[in-house]
Amino acid sequence: MARQYFGTDGIRGRVNQNPMTAETALRLAIAAARTFGSKAGREVVIGRDTRRSGEMIEAALIAGFSSMGFTPVRLGIVPTPAVALMARETGAALGVMVSASHNKFEDNGLKLFSPEGVKFEDDVEEALEASMATAFEGEYASPTDITLPRTVDDTTTRYVRRCLETLPGKRDFSGLKVVLDCAHGAGFEAAPAALRKLGVQLTVIGASPDGVNINAGYGSTATDALKAAVLKSSADIGIALDGDADRLIVIDERGNEADGDQVMGLIAGEMHRSGRLRGGGMVATVMSNMGLSEFLKAEGLILARTKVGDRYVGEHMRAYGFNLGGEQSGHIILSDVSTTGDGLLAALHVLSVLATRGGTASEMLRVFEPAPQKLINIRYSGPNPVESDRVKEALAQAGEMLGERGRMVVRKSGTEPLIRVMAEALDKALMERALDCVSSAVKAEIERS
Repeated sequence: MARQYFGTDGIRGRVNQNPMTAETALRLAIAAARTFGSKAGREVVIGRDTRRSGEMIEAALIAGFSSMGFTPVRLGIVPTPAVALMARETGAALGVMVSASHNKFEDNGLKLFSPEGVKFEDDVEEALEASMATAFEGEYASPTDITLPRTVDDTTTRYVRRCLETLPGKRDFSGLKVVLDCAHGAGFEAAPAALRKLGVQLTVIGASPDGVNINAGYGSTATDALKAAVLKSSADIGIALDGDADRLIVIDERGNEADGDQVMGLIAGEMHRSGRLRGGGMVATVMSNMGLSEFLKAEGLILARTKVGDRYVGEHMRAYGFNLGGEQSGHIILSDVSTTGDGLLAALHVLSVLATRGGTASEMLRVFEPAPQKLINIRYSGPNPVESDRVKEALAQAGEMLGERGRMVVRKSGTEPLIRVMAEALDKALMERALDCVSSAVKAEIERS
């Protein structure tokens, strides 16, 4: 069925516009309480990032859960993986993160976690959508059962401790010079605290949130400030988180960017050599580079692919016994420790490899030679152009053009009104031709409609 609220990563949109309104948060809380009320505890842990609208959305969630007799537990400003951690360690009925991830402050969103700390599958989200439509028509808690929210103050400390406990053996990090970019987001306290405990020589940027500067010129989707800081300070490595700290991008000592594919390749190789990699390989989405697949193949490992979204990666990992997976964008799941993408956790493991090997980040993070790949984002309104005959014909033409030497991925974004067109091929000129063929068809169809 067509979805009104949920996309590839929860609910997300412009604040005070459908679907991202206080009413939506209220409806979601009531619907979730009715859906999960008989299956788990009676507490709901709620975290948020630093954007101005976070407290408004949180207040609506609190009102909804309290009206249903559930106790809202406020975690404050914490990374998304900390919410997942608290959901599974406290026996909560649900975890909710108020965040729009890498989007600017004008947007916000809602990410849900089960009592096991995992994002819900499609059928659960569809059931929630159906219940949200009639949320205001059902029964509420009796006056004596209405709850009061409570606040937990040690979530950041608890989360940092769990992350640090995952590092294998003893390492000396004191020789590492690190620049950390917190995107003025949810990791602005937890991430610096963790790296200081490691003993690195730390410079922190993007850690002065004011409610409107989240992801503005800082973070994993805007790395120029971090690159400049790494070069200026002659740092060994730079780490950029996004607004809710569930993903990272790494900058080497030369100012070059290493995406999630290179980071996953590095971690996969280390885990494989130490006998800790399970499932015979790792999981990534259709957007990950062919070079990663070729690198793993050379190591005798497989790359299993899923739809875009770290929740689909997580589902496949759990179903088939993998313990490493993620996305090119930097969501990385180390499921022996965490149940969702975790930028800080992945950063700690990269730093651990760097401290152990003693080489440079530029050497370590060029795990494979990427196949030429390019992504174009095309904004649209109206009908989905990907469903048109024009675009389908262009895709077929591009497929014939690429053969076994490349691939196309065309999809509607689940978080923004964008069509994402990605082409990849072993030959750059071939990739460009295929990309132009399909993107031109998408643009022409948008203009026509």
